Amino acid sequence: MLWEMLNAARDLGRVHDIASVLIRYGFGSFVRVLGMGKALESAGKVLHWKHADEFNTLDTPQRIRRTLEDLGPTFIKLGQILATRVDLFPPQYIAEFEKLQDQAPPIPFDELLSQIEEDIGQSIDEIFSEVDRHPLAAASIAQVHKGVLKDGTPVILKIRRPGLRKTIEADLRLLQRIADIAESESSDIRRFHPREVLRQFNQSLRRELDLAGECRNAERIAANLVDDTNIIIPKVYWQWTGERINVQEYIQGIHGRNLDGIEKAGLDRKLLADRGTQAVMKMIMEDGFFHADPHPGNVFYLPDNKLAFIDFGMVGRLTEERREQVVGLLYGMVNHEPTKVAEILEDWSDNIYTDEEVLTVDIEAFVDQYSSLSLKDLSLTAMLSDLMALLRDHNLILPADLTLLIKTYITLDGLGRYLNPDFNTLVFAAPYIQEIMLERYRPEAIAKRGWRNLLSVVDLLSSLPKDLRKLVRASRKGAFQVDITVRHLNRYVNTLDNAISRLTMGMVTASLIIGSSIIMTVKGGPELFGLPAFGFMGYTFATVGGIWLLLSIWKSGNNQ
Repeated sequence: MLWEMLNAARDLGRVHDIASVLIRYGFGSFVRVLGMGKALESAGKVLHWKHADEFNTLDTPQRIRRTLEDLGPTFIKLGQILATRVDLFPPQYIAEFEKLQDQAPPIPFDELLSQIEEDIGQSIDEIFSEVDRHPLAAASIAQVHKGVLKDGTPVILKIRRPGLRKTIEADLRLLQRIADIAESESSDIRRFHPREVLRQFNQSLRRELDLAGECRNAERIAANLVDDTNIIIPKVYWQWTGERINVQEYIQGIHGRNLDGIEKAGLDRKLLADRGTQAVMKMIMEDGFFHADPHPGNVFYLPDNKLAFIDFGMVGRLTEERREQVVGLLYGMVNHEPTKVAEILEDWSDNIYTDEEVLTVDIEAFVDQYSSLSLKDLSLTAMLSDLMALLRDHNLILPADLTLLIKTYITLDGLGRYLNPDFNTLVFAAPYIQEIMLERYRPEAIAKRGWRNLLSVVDLLSSLPKDLRKLVRASRKGAFQVDITVRHLNRYVNTLDNAISRLTMGMVTASLIIGSSIIMTVKGGPELFGLPAFGFMGYTFATVGGIWLLLSIWKSGNNQ
């Protein structure tokens, strides 16, 4: 199944590494399903199928997390994307994925120097009066160094690791092949939609490789928050920023996880939680462009209870229509409208086989659970977690932008509660929900939607004659056809073909034995070893055919 992998010699070593790690953590059956073991052993690679006893004490989520860690930077990034898929994985898996720390051994600064000077087009001594050779942080994509410009301004240099794109491209090729095979061959894995997860991961990782893109995200959010003087976004120095390096303002503040530092500085933790949440809610509900990872590690606290957000590598985007749908969902959950909630979830999902009646009943029970609670007693994290569990039970998968939004809500709620145990995200969301609902039913908004829908209907009707002519013309030319794809049909056809081949070979072998037995009774003619030559040859071919048939059956049994 993975023979196409072996066509590229450059990927063979990486395939072997992946298979070895999977086997080490007890996923040997998965290696067999993918066909990796057979392909690698045919290529002369030895696989050790017995894994260490220590891994028997780990549960499945822990083994998956350890596997991703051992497979390296690309797979650690994949795990971080999986941590956003709360619609696919239950809490114990999400908790393990969130433990994946994007850390890597630092590269000596001297090895980065030539790439830096190539990108900025000058010697660093002409731009910086000082650059710290020891990194502030080292991750799988880039590492960060503190520097000082000639005018005394402190900055940070974020530098991408040399040769990284080539390695990541190889890993993405292998992951795509694995996802294709896993989704087509394993029903257990198929429910996690590996192709869709990989598509989201591919997009996210390619964006993160572009360090200039991170700065564009930062400036867009800074422009949207320009009227909020309590939120600081680092300034970008574009003259020295590109795909492999960016130079930004250095934020001197209290790290988001340093609660003791907040207390010593006399800052108001409740006010910090309120201001940070207010800013992120504006990004989501008004701007439709938001920081998608607002955890304490990406926040600094400044004097006068101000906050600075950093690291805009992961951002979310929501269209106006999507924001209205999100508001409709929250409104339906809070105001006990299960049918409305079910309709929105079905519109979002690609599962056409969902039982709508059962889904509506389950959603009604879910809504009833929270309908008796006041807004201040509701927990957004608990509601979203229960909703995601309901989606998993019905095999519903959400679009990537929505899963990122839900993950952002949960992370934001965690940040608020980290600062203020009495924090409630829904209290901040309520005014936005009310405002958007009122805006939706204003006469001007209704007229605008009606006019837009009317134009769509007119366009459809005006193009209908032309489309019908095309359809009739195609049918006359014989170009009109209906393709029906039956999932896994090819596999069953191949199995049937193999069975027919073995049956045919068995009949031929039996015929040879019968014919040869008859020839053996006929006297005269050429002889071999004192036996009739044609009879001897018939028995020989029958023996070869029988051996082939036995080997074919044995091989088929092993593959299953």
